[in-house]
Amino acid sequence: MKIAVAVDSRFSRISGHAGRARFWLVWECAGGAVSALPQRIVLESTMVFHHHEDGRPHPLDGIDVLIANSSGEGFVTKMVRRGVDVRLTAETDPVKAVADYLADRLSPPRPRPIGELLCKALDLFSPPHHGGGSSKS
Repeated sequence: MKIAVAVDSRFSRISGHAGRARFWLVWECAGGAVSALPQRIVLESTMVFHHHEDGRPHPLDGIDVLIANSSGEGFVTKMVRRGVDVRLTAETDPVKAVADYLADRLSPPRPRPIGELLCKALDLFSPPHHGGGSSKS
């Protein structure tokens, strides 16, 4: 199993707004254990999920789980279509978050009503090919 965590530019803290995240740590996991060192991935701006078109190859293809502090509904929908389990958490330490996920004790995300409204507004005014739009399902 591959677990990707959206992180800050120092690769030290979990970041929010996963759809716009450029920096990622990816762990290979087997039998409930993580690989010693995660792979560091820096996405080009065109590969950030908010701008990436579905169906095209992506550097994070093949991940099973994605962990971040926050994301919009459009991002979660896009990831589910890609077969990815999105987990949001209040945890800020990426290593602890992965260990907690594997132990089935990942902390829930913090409530963020203002942030959710901003994400919805961004999705509403984003062109559909950028993962947003106002498509109703």
